[in-house]
Amino acid sequence: MRYFFTRLYHRIIWSWAGIVHAWRQEHSFRSWVWANLISAALALALPLTPGERALILALGVLVMAFELVNTAIEEVVDYISDEQHPKAKAAKDCGSGAVFVSALAAGVAWVVVLIRLACG
Repeated sequence: MRYFFTRLYHRIIWSWAGIVHAWRQEHSFRSWVWANLISAALALALPLTPGERALILALGVLVMAFELVNTAIEEVVDYISDEQHPKAKAAKDCGSGAVFVSALAAGVAWVVVLIRLACG
């Protein structure tokens, strides 16, 4: 049992270090954090159902998770080589695309929720 908690402790420390790195180094990550704070405040302030609120909050967190994965891809590609290469560009573009698709999902959820609110 001690081994489990030791490993859990280290996983939390390593995960936090990744989040801190992204916060310090990536403007995009900071932008998504601020956007999600605003989104969360609206989700908590508006008269949403628990399911709608959960969807909005979960999709916001998912966008930030994809931004962390995108940051990881960019870091590895940049570490491997400074050269321009089509495969490196494709890897970075796909990571960015994942962030975009998750943000699109969050945006769609907001549009549907706001339409429901407007239509009563």
